[in-house]
Amino acid sequence: MSWTDRIISVEDAAGMVKSGQRIFLTGNCSTPQAFLKALVNRYQEVREVQLVQLLGMGPGDYVTEEMAEHIRINSLFIAPNIRKAVNEGLADFTPVFLSEIPKLFRTGRLVLDMAVIQVSPPDKHGWCSYGVEIGVTKSAAESAGMVIAEVNPNMPRTLGDSFIHVDKIHHFVEVDYDLPELSPPPPSEEQNAIASHIAELIPNGATLQLGIGGIPDAVLRQLTNHQNLGVHTELFSDGVMDMIELGVITNAMKSIHPGKVVSGFVLGTKALYDYIHDNPIFELHPTEYVNNPFIISQNFRMVSINSALEVDITGQVCADSIGPKFFSGVGGQLDFVRGAARSEEGMTFIALPSTAKKGQLSRIVPQLKPGAGVVTTRNDVHFIATEFGVVDLWGRNISERVHALVSISHPDFREELLEYAREQNYISKIYSMS
Repeated sequence: MSWTDRIISVEDAAGMVKSGQRIFLTGNCSTPQAFLKALVNRYQEVREVQLVQLLGMGPGDYVTEEMAEHIRINSLFIAPNIRKAVNEGLADFTPVFLSEIPKLFRTGRLVLDMAVIQVSPPDKHGWCSYGVEIGVTKSAAESAGMVIAEVNPNMPRTLGDSFIHVDKIHHFVEVDYDLPELSPPPPSEEQNAIASHIAELIPNGATLQLGIGGIPDAVLRQLTNHQNLGVHTELFSDGVMDMIELGVITNAMKSIHPGKVVSGFVLGTKALYDYIHDNPIFELHPTEYVNNPFIISQNFRMVSINSALEVDITGQVCADSIGPKFFSGVGGQLDFVRGAARSEEGMTFIALPSTAKKGQLSRIVPQLKPGAGVVTTRNDVHFIATEFGVVDLWGRNISERVHALVSISHPDFREELLEYAREQNYISKIYSMS
């Protein structure tokens, strides 16, 4: 039977969802928008349907109080469109390392009744590409009881461990819409300053991981004079394309997958989607491979760059919550921190502006806010960067850490931080900043 014989309407696809089922939805720029809209339109027909997703794109109109008893999100990473709902108790959040999400599906810890994915049209051999999101989608599709695929001609055909055969897909829904685009705004003055400090330390021939946010993008823009950089990262955006065209990213000195950009998913613009289509420079792989610290560590001069919300004066890094209010998730930060730290000549950076709320609050703090999550522990942390400089905390005692972190905090808060450190006997009470 040809795959075309299994094409159904999006309404019929949504109608296959039954009460009490757990449904996986592809996330990021691959969110199956037509299916999701059709499911929302019939939400009153079902109860206690759980939608498992990561970074969903688009409106959050499926996380209202009215719908909570019918369709409820269980998010493995909190996207902006559901953040409010999670903190109001209208959606659930499961903390988990990005590298371990596939294990949830494969072991049955999260049994998936259905996976709804978005793919490129099949080639002549019957293989569809997962396109811009391989990450956790491949393991979800291989673990679910039923697979429904939106087939979108606008989905790029990406290479790597990134394919599913039509025989493994139960039903197809033909769609034709543009993928969501994500173009980061120009970096701020602070972000450029932070990026400059980090870029000065990155050697030629390094392999880069670039986390989500403006600072990693700003770092990339500061590397135009570098040579033979490589990329092994959970995600990338348009900046990687630009640096390939400039000849800065060649991947020539990578220890594994030389000559290739290795990633789990893509967040960018249509120009990037067109660029990666059938482009053999790019290999997309599942997150259990890309984010495996043991794989990451095999890259020579592996450099990880991630962001944080706040860092306390002992080096504890909070990146997933503001106090008890959940903000995002652990994602792949610690996967890459630990992988890069174990790489030969590897380096790992946590970057953040020194203040928040237009200078009213310090992000280098005496203590993390009550209820805040520790994503990167004080035992794992290495380099911390703000616009005032970069310091290496690895192997430093508490007193040395305090002095180092105070030196890159905003001057308005330095004495306050030192006073707290003295009260806790972290540093000598006779010490003062010069």
